[in-house]
Amino acid sequence: MSISGITNIALSGMQAQTTRVSAIANNIANSGTPGYAKLNTSLTSTVSGVQAIVSPTDSDVDPATELTDLIDAEQSYKANAVVFETGADMWEMLMSIKRD
Repeated sequence: MSISGITNIALSGMQAQTTRVSAIANNIANSGTPGYAKLNTSLTSTVSGVQAIVSPTDSDVDPATELTDLIDAEQSYKANAVVFETGADMWEMLMSIKRD
């Protein structure tokens, strides 16, 4: 796998977690709205990385579960950011070697 492939997969992971956080925020903001359908985010693996699919469910919003999911999304985003930064550092090192 190439360095650009690694950074693209990490970027897709960060985008998927951003979508997940948006759905969680929407669930918390609308938890008291009558008739609100909770949004559930599922992550699927694709050839180019990870994709987040948001779909409404019939379950009620549980603030404790939403906050736990938010912490999980934050940690996942950070992990993908570290991979992205490492790939960018490797790319920069290769370009430095190539110039010399």
